[in-house]
Amino acid sequence: MSAHYLLGIDTGGTYTDAVLFHEDRGVVAKAKSLTTRHDLAIGISGAVDAVLEVASVPLSAISLVSLSTTLATNALVEGQGGRAGLVMIGFGPEDLKRDGLAESLGADPVIFLPGGHSVHGNETPLDMSALEQALPELSGSVSSFAVAGYFAVRNPAHEIRVRDRIREISHLPVTCSHELSSKLGGPRRALTTLLNARLVSMIDRLVGACEGFLERRGITAPMMVVRGDGALISASEAKLRPIETILSGPAASLVGARYLTGLDNAVVSDIGGTTTDVAVLDDGRPRLDTEGAVVGGYRTMVEAVAMRTYGLGGDSELRVNDRGLSASYTLGPRRLLPLSLAAHEHPRAVLPVLERQLRSAHMGRHDGRFAVRTGIPDYLAAGLQPQEKALFERIGSEPIALEELLTSTLQRATLDRLVARGLVHLCGLTPSDAMHVLGRQHQWNAEAARLGLELAARGKDGSGRPIAASAKDLAQKIVDRLTRQSSEVILAACLAEDGIGDIDAMNSREIDRALQRASGIAHFSINLDRPLVGLGASAPVYYPAIAGMLSAESVIPHDADVANAIGAVVGQVRATATVFVTTPEEGVFIVNGAGDSLRLIDEATSFDAARQRAREAALHQARLNGADDPVVVLIEEIDAPEIEGNRKLVEARFIATASGRPRIATD
Repeated sequence: MSAHYLLGIDTGGTYTDAVLFHEDRGVVAKAKSLTTRHDLAIGISGAVDAVLEVASVPLSAISLVSLSTTLATNALVEGQGGRAGLVMIGFGPEDLKRDGLAESLGADPVIFLPGGHSVHGNETPLDMSALEQALPELSGSVSSFAVAGYFAVRNPAHEIRVRDRIREISHLPVTCSHELSSKLGGPRRALTTLLNARLVSMIDRLVGACEGFLERRGITAPMMVVRGDGALISASEAKLRPIETILSGPAASLVGARYLTGLDNAVVSDIGGTTTDVAVLDDGRPRLDTEGAVVGGYRTMVEAVAMRTYGLGGDSELRVNDRGLSASYTLGPRRLLPLSLAAHEHPRAVLPVLERQLRSAHMGRHDGRFAVRTGIPDYLAAGLQPQEKALFERIGSEPIALEELLTSTLQRATLDRLVARGLVHLCGLTPSDAMHVLGRQHQWNAEAARLGLELAARGKDGSGRPIAASAKDLAQKIVDRLTRQSSEVILAACLAEDGIGDIDAMNSREIDRALQRASGIAHFSINLDRPLVGLGASAPVYYPAIAGMLSAESVIPHDADVANAIGAVVGQVRATATVFVTTPEEGVFIVNGAGDSLRLIDEATSFDAARQRAREAALHQARLNGADDPVVVLIEEIDAPEIEGNRKLVEARFIATASGRPRIATD
């Protein structure tokens, strides 16, 4: 490995980072470039080209490229994603009420088909009539499909038949639930599959943009993507299972934090433009969430680091509540395009409007707000309602003031739906703008930030007083609010890890007194038992104050701004396969998982078959994921209680995990 360089890339909601890493020398070069939603390759090339120029390393020396991203996480947190059609086999409408499936489905179409299997893999006949009738229309109104069958983890035959038929008619991407999880729990598996389907086009665009850039530059190294548990998978597998990349960026940051700090025990908090991600390092390892990652309020079946993601970041929307005697502020969960960034990219479209609004004697309800297309391909706008399509056509590639765009109250809800689809950015005030006014950030247009803050500061609270004395005064209030909210979400994550998540850190009077250092006969205080590691480009400007509020040691490592990209290249490939053995009747043993059902009449023979099948499946998947010479570890879980003196096998689970370093290019 000593002769090889590894290229790590992290594509976030605001910035794309790149690092060139050498196993002996560490970080050789690093760079950032704005993430370009309309063409992700532009942001990738900006960061990678800058790194290659600084490092002066021949392209042939790059033996591995690894990518982490927060785009999937951000999309789920913000409720974004393509329109997907859900096909439920053997389920009924009542099953949508479980595990948040109905809420996640929203207005997307669902088809129920008779069929499915029993716990032992026995079939209920499949009837695809409803699918055949709906497919011609659906093929033009969705961007992908999700298929979930009853007990498909025991027998996936019906999912495969439905998948093949959908692909034949629609030629659209199709995700099957058995491809994502071997766990029981149909509705939650269906939810995970639905979310995966919505993310397919987004991750496909990202991986495709990266692959296209590498090809144009003549970089022929294998390409990997970070999974949500910190392991690596090949780019081709990531495109099939993009849901596994939720928490990819946070997982990579945790791996990077361990490498950069050498700390075995720490609370790691990574602030980006859209989210704050909090996790705990114990004995040098990240805790894993065995129940499945929770993102955007939904618990999935994706095994990932026990990372808690909150819609709070440098580009979070500022919301002012001016109804009380004094104004209060809340940040997030939605990300806005900061005014300073919008004006940096489109000065002539933004600055004159802000100046005109500030000269006006009266405040407008949409002052300081703009809309602009995100730039994603037009085909992803499939299925828009007529009023949505009409409004979308009025929004272009340059920001347009909301006062000009919106002519009725109802159009605001329409605009919000376009934002939720990921088609439109809202531009407005954020903590990043506040930092520009306070002189702690300098990369974008500070004048636009000042104008926006002066506009907002003119607002009146319930007592008729301005909500802030000046733009700088409001900027400090915003930064103070970010410090407080960040402290609350870090505490919430730590309390949940301690098993006392029923304490609401955001609304607890006791925690409020402790964070405020409130005086009183009874004095409340709170602190962490380990250092707080702050990651992210803006960590140095935010985290000392956050650590101070939490009475914790602040650790902001060198290269904290590219920890994700570093974590992307120092991880391992890992794949897991689970095979089950059950007994539907005395003397009969059914082997299910990682292939067709197998019926045997001897327990020892069935166990040997399950072990071999699990090992082979894990090795096969690890090699597909990009592992070089993987090693297998097998765990056996036998549920066989003694009943009236007789041993009764309920279920046996054989869990094989294959792991190894990623395959690299060699001379």
